Amino acid sequence: MREYETTFIVQPEISDEGCQELLTRLDGILEREGAIRLLHDDQGKRKLAYEIRKFQKGRYVTTFYLDQGAAVAPLERTLRLEESVLRFLTVQVTDQVEDVEQRKLLAAEEERIRAARAKERAEREAEEEKARQEAAKLAGESRREQEAEEEKARQEAAELESEAAAEDVDAASDEPEEEGEGEKESEPEDSESENGGAQ
Repeated sequence: MREYETTFIVQPEISDEGCQELLTRLDGILEREGAIRLLHDDQGKRKLAYEIRKFQKGRYVTTFYLDQGAAVAPLERTLRLEESVLRFLTVQVTDQVEDVEQRKLLAAEEERIRAARAKERAEREAEEEKARQEAAKLAGESRREQEAEEEKARQEAAELESEAAAEDVDAASDEPEEEGEGEKESEPEDSESENGGAQ
């Protein structure tokens, strides 16, 4: 028997349940074709080398299995038809596996270790997401407080400007009335003196 590995990239927003459902379907295909599944390695989300279907990240999963080659085509057909799969690649790892039982034991141990790593990674990603949300929340609160302070400062400045404008208007309205009255009183005197001078 030969050992193969099929690596595929799934859309990053796929849920754990959706990814597990896809892996279960792949297990069914391998079993139907007489292949021996060794392990699934879920490597989590990674940045893609280039954008695929407007995605910049993808969830990388690798399936290791033993087969004579019959399972490769149906497995790839399923991945090709699956909308959530962005890319896939199958590679022959070993031309001939001598001790199948020993390889199965090694794969079981490797799968246990990788599952523990995946769990730690998922917990770390959840903590990072929580920290990002808290930071965004704090940033939003501080932004709202800053906006409230700026609005309060604008209102105070507007009040001061309106008070100053009102004082200027009061002062301006008082001054012209006095000058106007003085001018009205002085005009008749000037005209009388002019008239008197003419006589």
